[in-house]
Amino acid sequence: MEILSKRVPIAATLAAAAMFSLPALAHHGWSWTQDGFFELKGVIAEIYIGNPHATLDVDVEGDIWRVELAPPARTIAAGFSDEVAQKGDEVTAIGNRSRDETEKRMKAVRIVVNGKTYDVYSDRVPPS
Repeated sequence: MEILSKRVPIAATLAAAAMFSLPALAHHGWSWTQDGFFELKGVIAEIYIGNPHATLDVDVEGDIWRVELAPPARTIAAGFSDEVAQKGDEVTAIGNRSRDETEKRMKAVRIVVNGKTYDVYSDRVPPS
């Protein structure tokens, strides 16, 4: 009886961990994006440099797009921070659009703002 009571909490803990990790797995990575590069131009409405990854909300002719960048350490290492870009700045984001075309969301590999280029995923940047 003692062995069974020890297994139940472990099983419940593992089940809970799996349940809460599935949304994170579905959200991260590149599996939710289309193949091929997509370019988005607009005006920065919001900047967030934090976990799990940095984001920009970009106003494109009245529609707000969510532009996901790299995790904060990688984004900042690429030189991009909320100190180099402000709300209202024009931005070009190059990366991969969401597979769900009704969703205004993309994952950027490159950001261009104020004439400066930031490769947040330099290993994925399209060839020139």
